[in-house]
Amino acid sequence: MPAERLLPDTESEDLLKLTREIARDELAPLAAEHEELGRFPREQFRLLGRSGLLGLPYPEKWGGSALPYEVYLQVLEEVASAWMSVGVGLSVHTMSCYALAEHGTDEQRARWLPDMLGGDLLGAYALSESQAGSDAAALSTRARPDGDDYVVNGTKAWITHGGQADFYTTMVRTSDDGSRGISCLLVDAATPGLGFGAPEKKMGLTGSTTTQVRFEDARVGTGRLLGAEGQGFKIALTALNSGRLGIAACAVGLAQAALDEAVAYAKQRSQFGRAVIEFQGIEFLLADMAAAVESSRATYLEAARRRDRGLPFLRQASIAKLVATDAAMRVTTDAVQVLGGAGYTRDFPVERYLREAKVPQIFEGTNQIQRMVIARQLRGH
Repeated sequence: MPAERLLPDTESEDLLKLTREIARDELAPLAAEHEELGRFPREQFRLLGRSGLLGLPYPEKWGGSALPYEVYLQVLEEVASAWMSVGVGLSVHTMSCYALAEHGTDEQRARWLPDMLGGDLLGAYALSESQAGSDAAALSTRARPDGDDYVVNGTKAWITHGGQADFYTTMVRTSDDGSRGISCLLVDAATPGLGFGAPEKKMGLTGSTTTQVRFEDARVGTGRLLGAEGQGFKIALTALNSGRLGIAACAVGLAQAALDEAVAYAKQRSQFGRAVIEFQGIEFLLADMAAAVESSRATYLEAARRRDRGLPFLRQASIAKLVATDAAMRVTTDAVQVLGGAGYTRDFPVERYLREAKVPQIFEGTNQIQRMVIARQLRGH
């Protein structure tokens, strides 16, 4: 089980208790079947919304809970430990609300944010393109002004919740001035001219739909521009900075689930007349797994506390994402090893955990990009 939490108040403790109950009773029992069938967990997101878990770090005025990021991330970890697709989806939704919450006008917030934070509207974050993944400034989806609308053309790639979301926080090119020519639009899913590719056939997170998002002369009202024209790239990177902490927390939740499964199996599995957990080879493996989980958790919590105090946390967020996702890959691999042949079958969840652990090393900026960010910060740039 996770280490005892250090939460700032009783309200936060009660929230985490509620989250654990939802994760145990409403999420974990459904995860394996939904992932096997590739079934999107829309009702589970509505449940999280009704429970107040979709707007935790945002202001109460707009339907959020105004909780510290430190608390939100621990909630996210609990959700991911029960069902990684839902944990990642919660992180993506929270990131998709960022541009409106931080850069929208009061009129825009009042119109859309309460439904987004309350669970009626599920979000997606449309930044990446096939030729503009790590090099986000190279995106080419273009928005051309035409009266009271932008006419948008282009294709986004690898979009979580593609075809399922109700709104798409979309980065578009409004001028040819490099990264300064990118703007942010809040696009309704019902917009004419908005279409979607077939779901990607992924090795893991199969319950979480990932598609292309295609714009063909899609008309988006100028009132859906978030922030000023040309501010989109800055908005995108700032959102990703916090989103990386979300992915770190999800990775820790996944690793914790793998560790719990491995420990439980090692206690009940006997060889040579003894539980295998009593053999040094296994107990050292489990000890290293526990150390990786706990140190990763401490890393993302420290970054979150810096964010909550208003301190710079760019480097710490990249470190947390790098450390936690690499650790999750190792821990899930070792969990399969502890279970032996059984771990390689779908009779136990650790093989799914291993498949799910790979993509967190890739999205929200690959871990190679995180190393570049960390090194750049060390150089003082």
